[in-house]
Parts: sequence; structure tokens; C-alpha cells
Amino acid sequence: MKSELGICYYPEHWPEAQWAEDAARMRATGLSWVRIGEFAWSLMEAEPGKLSFGWLDRAIETLGAAGLKVVLGTPTATPPRWMIEKHPDMLAVDEAGNPRKFGSRRHYCFSHKGYREESARIARLLGERYGKNPHVQAWQIDNEYACHETTLSYSRAAVEGFRDWLAQRYQSPEALNRAWGNIFWSMEYSDFSEIDAPNLTVTEPNPAHVMAWRRYSSDAVVAYNAAQVTALRPLTDKPLIHNYMGRVLEFDHFDVGNDLDIASWDSYPIGFLSDRLTDSPEHKRRYLRQGDPDMQALHHDLYRAVGKGRWWVMEQQPGPVNWAPFNPAPLPGMARLWAWEAIAHGAEAVCYFRWRQAPFAQEQMHAALLRPDSAPAPALAEAAQVAEEIASLPEIRPAQAPVAILFDYASAWAWETQPQGADFDYFELVLDTYRGLRKLGLSVDFLPLDANVSDHHLILAPGLFTLPESLKASLAARDGITILGPRSGTRSPEFEIPVPLPPALPGLDSTIALTESLPPSAPEPLAQGGAVLHWLERLEGTAEVVEETQSGQPVLTRSGGLHYLAGWPDETAFARILTRACAELGLAVTEMPEGLRCRDTESHRFYVNYAPEPIDFDGVTIATAGVTWKDLP
Repeated sequence: MKSELGICYYPEHWPEAQWAEDAARMRATGLSWVRIGEFAWSLMEAEPGKLSFGWLDRAIETLGAAGLKVVLGTPTATPPRWMIEKHPDMLAVDEAGNPRKFGSRRHYCFSHKGYREESARIARLLGERYGKNPHVQAWQIDNEYACHETTLSYSRAAVEGFRDWLAQRYQSPEALNRAWGNIFWSMEYSDFSEIDAPNLTVTEPNPAHVMAWRRYSSDAVVAYNAAQVTALRPLTDKPLIHNYMGRVLEFDHFDVGNDLDIASWDSYPIGFLSDRLTDSPEHKRRYLRQGDPDMQALHHDLYRAVGKGRWWVMEQQPGPVNWAPFNPAPLPGMARLWAWEAIAHGAEAVCYFRWRQAPFAQEQMHAALLRPDSAPAPALAEAAQVAEEIASLPEIRPAQAPVAILFDYASAWAWETQPQGADFDYFELVLDTYRGLRKLGLSVDFLPLDANVSDHHLILAPGLFTLPESLKASLAARDGITILGPRSGTRSPEFEIPVPLPPALPGLDSTIALTESLPPSAPEPLAQGGAVLHWLERLEGTAEVVEETQSGQPVLTRSGGLHYLAGWPDETAFARILTRACAELGLAVTEMPEGLRCRDTESHRFYVNYAPEPIDFDGVTIATAGVTWKDLP
């Protein structure tokens, strides 16, 4: 099946007489999918039990009659005002103890059982009415879990749910006290009812307590999502989807994805560059109107793993957004580039956000394919061009990459809990690893910790909080090269330093004897060039030393194909380490020009140019904001 394009549309925002004209223009543009309904609960149910689906019936029929396939969203991200009257304790509470009030969106606590039941109820009602509707071809459950920092709620419902979760996990307060090391600072509990959320403490709370809270909060998201899945599954045979976000790690997306059919995410490259990346001012100036060359691709590859091979872009930036600190317009061609980059990474669908710019409320400044007066915005023609190009090409099928990165959401929680260095960040470490591979022209897959690790030539495992013994054994036994670290396997699941001391890898005699975090002003030079930044572990043992500091301190050791990396390499050192590993494996690498990236599919090699200038490479010229492709032999 060829990839398709889609759009996010809000029929409730526009006169009904305009719907048919909008639908016809969507089809004329080459769009196939239209997402609706995810914020419309107040119109579906203006009062408790007073259902009004007639407008939605007509909207779905109008869109479907034009040849569009509908993604119907459950409206649970925006509960109406009467819901607060019915469940006044459903509001999330922030870390300072303040309620997240009504008047915007995502104003609910995942732990609140009453709201969870209300969400399952509206999902069931929608499934009963539209589950067999021929125009409804997919479902989106809720919208952007964790957006606006809403995963961690410190409400009474969350605390009570946490206590029940702890009782099931530990069975007794004595077992919990032992697991958490509560003898430290006299933190023992005699009953689960004494345990509170780990906020508002005088100084740092017990990291084991915080980690348990993070796990519970993630499980609450999983349970909330599962409630709607359970309601919808018997009523429809169409795929269930959630739209995740960029650089949002507060819950385990793999766990949520286990209950769904397709993963999707909302891609806003220019907004992310300004709002969610810590690169230098020079880097941000260079890519001001394009976005970072690796940020989108990383998420494409990650969500392909979350969706077990099936994934979409549910919202694609078409122009300036409204929520970043600064919101420049994309270069001409970027709306086309971003869509083709997603398709090259295996996207089944790319849906632009949104059809028409809203002239009212919070998102007035968020661009769309149409202006508020319905005149074309710049991205409309680019979307039409992508649709024509898709039609002219054979199906683009993703191919397994030779390289994989093991990814673990719990590791992000762990290093937020106890960073040890002010700039140690799990996502940044993974991004640097990913960038290093992509700058060598390599395609990359992501894997969860329970995945089969035997199918990739090179596997990297940066910053993994814990290393299960089964994973250690499978990594040590596999053919190929594995590079773990830095900071991998340095804590137990209960946040203790394990003994034997980490990383305790089978057959690799390297032990972390001391750890130091390095300020930005003090990189540690390496003997072969480049340096270690942020983080450095001092290793003891007899393992072969591959990389060392200028003072002779081991930084990369190995036994056969199993390596341990005891520092965070800079760009120069990463390039050397990765190039050496690929050479040993016989993997061809090509140093890519600054801003140019490639991705291999089964049949084509795609070149994507994020640079603000044209690039000549591999016999072709890739224009500024350009995408081109070549047949693979």
C-alpha cells in the first residue's frame, strides 16, 4: 500500500454549508485522510447524558462522500465544563500542589477512576455509533498524552492509586523499606497509607521513591489508554492509534503501544528546534527555518518501533506554529521535505495540521494549508506536489537498518531523578548517538529492551538505567558489535548501585570504579583526538582498551564484539568510534555533508537536504529544502 497524505479538520469550527467545499478541495489537493472529533466533546454531549451526534453524522457523511477516509478521535483530551461539576476532584495537580484548572485542555488526572470511566463511556458510545461506518477507517484515542506536562499529577486520586500500586508491587511496607533503602535518613514506613507523592520535600526525595512514582504514573497512562481500547475493540475492526509527541518521555510509549495498532506522532520541526533542543546558537541559526536534521528522523524511527512497524505522522507542521519561543516560517519546500522524509522512514500516512487557520482562541497564530479567509497558504501547493509524486512512484517500503539503538523510557526518568551532572540528559545522549550514525550515512532502527537483538550488525545502548541479566547475556552472545554506555547498567531496578559493580558484562573485565560529571568548560581530551564531554567513568580491569584519555585512562574497552563506553564522546570521537566499528563489520560509511541525510528503503535511497544551500553529492544536486531519491541496485 502506498503512503498517503491527510489533514486535521474541525468541522465544528466552520459553517456546515462550507464542509462539502472543504472536502472537495482536500481531495483535489490529493489528500486521502481527514482527522476529526478529538476536541469536540462539548458538542457531542452538551449536558451529562444529552447526546448530540447529528452534526457528526453529517460531517462524516460529507467527508466520506468526497472520497476521504475519516480518523475519528475520542474527545477525552478536552472534557467539557460540566464534567468538572460531576467530578470536581478529577483535575490534575502540579508538583507545587496547584490544581490544573479548566479553561484550556488536558485538564484531567490519569489516575481518576471516575474520569477514566467517563472516557471509556464516550469511547464506547462513539464505537457503537460509528464502529461499522464505512467512512470511519481509523480511530485516534485521546490526543497527545503528556502534553503540557500532564503525566505527573500529584492529586489525591494519584496518591491513592500510587499506594495501591505499591502494595501490589511490594506486598508489605517492610519489603518496600528494604527495596528503597529507607533506613537512610530514617525514612521507613509502617503502612502503605503513610506514603505520599515525592514532592514538596525539604531536599531531594529518595530516588527509589521517585522512580516508583514515575513507573506508577506511566502505568496510569497505560491503564487510561487501555480503558478506551477495551471499549472500542469489540465495536470496530479498524486500527486504533494515538498521536505521541516530540521529545516527550514521561510515560512508556512501548507499553501504551502494546494495546494499539499504529503509532503516530506530531511533527513540528521548527518549533522543536527552538523549544526542545539545546544546540548552539549557531546551529539554531543555520536551521532556523528547517528544523534540526536529525530530530524528526529520530522520532520517525522510534515510533516505527513503538508501532511495531506501523506508524504515521498525525500532525505535520505546515508553517509557523504558535507555541514555541520564536516561530519563523519554513523555507519554501520544507512542507514537502518533511513529508517525504517521513515516507522514506516508513510512514503509512502524513497528515498536515491543519486545513484552515483558526481565527479565534488559542491557536490563531498557528498556520495551516489555508489562511483564515480560505486562500491557499504556502504549504497547500507543496502538499499537492507530494501527492502527485507519491502517485508517480512505486510503493516505498521500509527496510531493516544495519544499526540499532536500544531505547528505554525508564532511563530518561532515572537520569532526571538523579542526573549527577547538570547537563546529563538521556534524550540528548541518544540524539548524539543517532546523529553520529546518520552523519556517516547510516540508516538506524530503534529497539525496546525486550526486542530480538540478533538481527542488526551494530547495536548501541547509551545510558540504559538497568541491564536485565537476560539482555546482558543476549548482547554478549550475539554476532556483530555491541557498544553499551556510558552509564548503562549502573543502577538496579530499585535505584541501587549493584554489586558486583557495573557494568558487570559477561566476559568483559571492566568495572566502574569512580564516576565524575564534567562541566562544559572542562572536556577530557582523548589520546586519538576529540574529547569526552559531560560524563566520565573510571574503569578498572584487564579488558582490551580501544580508546583512552590523554592521561591513559580507559574510555572504551572490549571483549570480542562486546564494548563498554565509559564517557560521552564529542562529535569527533563519536565519528571515529562508529567508523571503526563499521569497518570491522564491513559496513560501508560515507561522511555526509553538513545538513544532508539519507535513508535506505527496500528500493530507493532518499537524500534529504536540511542545509540552507544546495548540495552536490553522489552525482546529484539536492536543492535547498530539497529531497531526491535514487534506485538501489
